[in-house]
Amino acid sequence: MKTPTFLIAAALFVHVALSSCNTSSKTEEPAAPTGPGLLEREITYTADSIQMKGLLVYDTLLAGDRPGVLVVHEWWGHNEHSRNAARKLAAAGYAAFAVDMFGDGATANHPEQAMAFTAAVMEDPQGATARFGAALETLLNEGPVKTDDVAAIGYCFGGGVVLNMARQGMPLDATVSFHGSLGAVAPAQPGMVKGRILVLNGQADPFVPAEAIAAFKAEMDSAGVDYTFINYPGAVHAFTNPDATAMGQKFSLPLAYQAEADSLSWAEALRFLESSFGK
Repeated sequence: MKTPTFLIAAALFVHVALSSCNTSSKTEEPAAPTGPGLLEREITYTADSIQMKGLLVYDTLLAGDRPGVLVVHEWWGHNEHSRNAARKLAAAGYAAFAVDMFGDGATANHPEQAMAFTAAVMEDPQGATARFGAALETLLNEGPVKTDDVAAIGYCFGGGVVLNMARQGMPLDATVSFHGSLGAVAPAQPGMVKGRILVLNGQADPFVPAEAIAAFKAEMDSAGVDYTFINYPGAVHAFTNPDATAMGQKFSLPLAYQAEADSLSWAEALRFLESSFGK
């Protein structure tokens, strides 16, 4: 089986990581939305014979069902970055579920551990599909969700996951990848992708070279997919995560938070979701 592009990039992450770490400052995570109506529910569910732990968030002050959005985490696992994205989506009027792709809500604190978690998922495409499918079923069963209005967003590893789930024909009206890998487990075929795709990429991301972008666009064009690809000048890998700069310094990796690209990409994603759902 062809090695997924993300695993190649992840292996490079580990190769350049330092075995001894320098002390570095940590960028403060922007405050997550709060309010009297926002309800958070920790949900344990089973997928691929593994216990998974996700976070469901929605606004109880909104009447009726609303579109649902799955949020797939970075290779660091089910951390506050993806959970805060779910909170922001809930504040914007969606029912959002921050999923768990590693099991037991696991998070990594070193690139080698993150690589091991990631490889276990990406080297088993059927298992990855089962984990994503179980998260989708949980969102539909547990949240106030319109069953025909579902999207998925993902970050880094999660961006690659959601793109591959769209390629497989998952019932997603919209798919958004933030600084995600572009390589296909199986290339998109005409008629397979059910909804629109938005890729939000850092133009200076060394893990997404020009060749990968060209190949992705050619694949989407060949399959007749409605997609949009946006490059943010100067942004490198993980530009939406406020912890990225500290992690990049700690492990000598080309990671950095860029506030402008973070803000612009989030606004773009919200516009894309709104137009996809006809809100």
